[in-house]
Amino acid sequence: MPKSVFYYHRARLERDDKYTELKQRIAKLYHQHKGRYGYRRITEALKQLGCHYNHKLIAKLMHDMTLSAKIRRQKYRSYKGQQGKIAKNYLKRQFHADKPNTRWLTDITEFKVGDYKLYLSPILDCYNNEIISYTLSNRPTYDLVGKMLASALDKTKACRGKRLMLHSDQGWHYQMKPFSTTLKQHGIKQSMSRKGNCLDNALMEGFFGTLKCETIYIEKPKTIEQLEKQIHEYMHYYNHERIQLKLKGLSPVQYRTQSLL
Repeated sequence: MPKSVFYYHRARLERDDKYTELKQRIAKLYHQHKGRYGYRRITEALKQLGCHYNHKLIAKLMHDMTLSAKIRRQKYRSYKGQQGKIAKNYLKRQFHADKPNTRWLTDITEFKVGDYKLYLSPILDCYNNEIISYTLSNRPTYDLVGKMLASALDKTKACRGKRLMLHSDQGWHYQMKPFSTTLKQHGIKQSMSRKGNCLDNALMEGFFGTLKCETIYIEKPKTIEQLEKQIHEYMHYYNHERIQLKLKGLSPVQYRTQSLL
């Protein structure tokens, strides 16, 4: 080996890593969010701390540090044939909303811990991806959906828009007369996905994937009680702390609050 090559590599090994401090910040943010952030969100979170770096550099450093977000998905299906009235698909995959409380999405997802199951029913606002209300139950009964809707209507009574649409799949809960009657009483237009087409409610599906990836696949609860606690904590974290790139690096509540200023 030429002498110059030897001394070059020795100097490189002795040189301090100029990204040591940055790596420490990346690791702190990554573990602070329990491994839920990939390089894009880490880049955005660093910007909010006044550290402006190219996302490619962050991706490289995270790769070197073996840090990556984990993604896995699962879907509960509540379609049992026609049980009541099927509404038209008025949403037509137009998930963008200019104002809060004009387009809501809802669905049900299933969690499993050992031999036990837990069902989650949330309402998501297309304006800022905020979870307006949600309910948890050990059984997917109508109350799971009915109480969720009642809570959402009560929380948004003062600020709800006059032209509100609620979109769901064709699950039997949403075909029930009490559900459609409640919507009519509050002037809410009901919309449903086409049969067997999950893309018609893709934004809601995406939330479920994110939720599961960032809760049970990271913390692995051993009991239903632990899972319930995780979901309650995550819902607050998701609405108030978890930044979203589509919301200019803000959390859903931060984005909504800023838009009202």
